[in-house]
Amino acid sequence: MAEASVGRALRDGSLEGEHAVALSLRDSLSCPLGTQVFGHFFRGLAPTSPPAGPPPGGGLVLVALDRSPSLYLDLLKSGGLNCVGSGVNWFRVLDCYSDPLGWKARLPSSLRLGGDASVEELQTLFTDVKDVDRLLSLVLDLGRGMVGEGKRRFAVAVDSVSALLRRASLQSVASFISNLRGHGQVSTVLWLLQSDLHESRICAAFDYISTMVVLLEGGSNLEQNFRGGRFHLRMKRRNGRVKVLVMRRILVETAGVKFFSTPLSESKIAEQTLLPKLQFNLQLSEKERMDREKVVLPFEHQGNGKAVRIYDGRRSTEELGPTGGGGGGKGEIHYVRDSDDEELPDSDEDPDDDLDI
Repeated sequence: MAEASVGRALRDGSLEGEHAVALSLRDSLSCPLGTQVFGHFFRGLAPTSPPAGPPPGGGLVLVALDRSPSLYLDLLKSGGLNCVGSGVNWFRVLDCYSDPLGWKARLPSSLRLGGDASVEELQTLFTDVKDVDRLLSLVLDLGRGMVGEGKRRFAVAVDSVSALLRRASLQSVASFISNLRGHGQVSTVLWLLQSDLHESRICAAFDYISTMVVLLEGGSNLEQNFRGGRFHLRMKRRNGRVKVLVMRRILVETAGVKFFSTPLSESKIAEQTLLPKLQFNLQLSEKERMDREKVVLPFEHQGNGKAVRIYDGRRSTEELGPTGGGGGGKGEIHYVRDSDDEELPDSDEDPDDDLDI
C-alpha cells in the first residue's frame, strides 16, 4: 500500500550518514485535502503507545505556520497520545502562526488574550518569520533540547511551506529545507505545499530536494473533491531512480483519512497522465511488444529441440560435419594447426640465434 510505504519511511527515518527522509505533500484547489492528509502522516510520527517514550526518531518538532498549535494538540489527543505533562518530552511546537509579524507584541499587556496553558508549555513563539536563518536555528535548538547532543535524532514537520514563501524568498526557504535534511540529528522532514499558489518551477524545486512526493488530485465532481480524491506517490530510491506507486483513493471522514484501492483501469489512466508531454512516444504498442519478444538474443537457447551449437570463429558446424565439431558428444578436443611453416615448432632451438646482439 502506497500510504503504508510513506508512513513506514517517515517513521524509520534515514540511515546514519544519509540526508533525512523528506516528504513533499502537494494539494490543489481541485483536491483541498492537504491539511487532513498532513495531519494523518504527522500523527504517524508520534509514538504508538503514549507512555512508552519518544518515537524512533527521538522527538518531533512542529513548525506551525498555517494553523493554530492547539489544533495539532487536539489532533494528537484524539489519537490517545499524551504530549503534555511531567515526564513527556517528545513534542515541541515553534509557533509562527499566532503572531508572525510581531504585531501582537506591541499591544499593551491588558489587551493581550491569554492562551491555553497546556499549549504554552510546549510552544515557542516566533514573531519574525522573514528571518529564515533564525527560524532554522530555533528548530534545531528545540530538537536538541529533547534528544540532547548525542546520536538520537528528531523529526521536523512544517504545516505550510506556502505560508513561509509569502514572507521569504524561494532560495531561502529551499535552503531552510535542505539544511534541515543535511543536519546530522534530523531523521525526517515533512511539509505541505499548496501547488495552485505557486509557479511550476517552485513546485519542481521542492520536488527535487525531497525523497517522496505525494500529489492529491480531485475529479470532475467539485462537491466530492472536498471529501475525497486521488493519491499519487513518487518515491526516489537510493540509486537515484524514481518509483511511481499505484494510485489510491482517499476519503476524509470525521475519524480520519481512509485509503482505498483504485480499479485497474484508473491505475492505467494515472500511469499515462504521469508521463511528460513530449513529441515522441515513450511507450510501446502491442505490435512493438510482440516484435521485441521475437528478437533472438546472442547465445540465447530457443528451445526448438535442436542441439545448441555456438560458432567458435574458425569453421562452421556444417563444414565440420556430425562428428568433426564436437566429436559426437564425447568431449574430444580437435586441434587444427594454423600454419605448417615450422617443421619443429616444439624443439628447444632458439629462434633468435641468428641475431647479432
